[in-house]
Amino acid sequence: MMNKVTIQGYPGCFHQEAARKFLGKQIEVIPCDNFRDVIKIGSNKKESDGAVMAIENSIAGSILPNYNLLKKSNLSIVGEVYLQIKQNLMVNPGVKLEDIKEVHSHTMALQQCYAFLDQYKWKLVESEDTALSAKHIHQHKSKHIAAIASKLAAELYELEIIAPSIQTMKNNYTRFLILQREDMAAEVENANKASVYFITDHAKGSLVKVLSKIADAGINLSKLQSFPIPGSDFQYSFHADMEFDSISQFEKVSEALKKVTQEYKIYGTYKNGKLK
Repeated sequence: MMNKVTIQGYPGCFHQEAARKFLGKQIEVIPCDNFRDVIKIGSNKKESDGAVMAIENSIAGSILPNYNLLKKSNLSIVGEVYLQIKQNLMVNPGVKLEDIKEVHSHTMALQQCYAFLDQYKWKLVESEDTALSAKHIHQHKSKHIAAIASKLAAELYELEIIAPSIQTMKNNYTRFLILQREDMAAEVENANKASVYFITDHAKGSLVKVLSKIADAGINLSKLQSFPIPGSDFQYSFHADMEFDSISQFEKVSEALKKVTQEYKIYGTYKNGKLK
């Protein structure tokens, strides 16, 4: 049971939305300034029960540093959640579209909404966080400043969404990992997905051997990410996500992969998240 988890960002951010979607609205979040603190505090049993961390986005791709943080942590993946990123223009109650002179938000959120924002002559102001922008216009009772943030941020800071879903790319999803300490992580019932880390022996055809074992087992390789090994001469480690029909099917292929890799680690077995 997870009651308190770390997230990157401020209350009302998309990480909190993801935490609520997977763990329920009652989940308590510990906001962190960066992903290193998300993992550090999330690994400390005196401070939290785990962490929720973004790992990839359907438009921007993988968040590569987070794979390295996961590798060095004592956390296991116990779930995943896909969150559709909907950017909303919000203001203090009573403020109208024609009253707006400035729009504040994180630079990525502003970029995601240029098609909408280009219709107006507003000053665009970059901030460190979408939810923090919403909090600031609430605190200062701004009558001429709007923020771009999540629906949750509007609810938490009592703001009105004056224009919903203004992001240019509507099919924009971020995948979040649900992480729990290895000593606390229970076996996930009906798991059908796993994330693993491995290093091949770098001999000719060694990666092909690994991929062949996975294919021969009838397992779907849904992600393969390579990483240069620091200090090596262009040698690589790999992160793989695999989807399977039964845990025994995955356990069998794991035993086969251990024989054709130098190093092999299972980050976790869990249920495949759904895009919805």
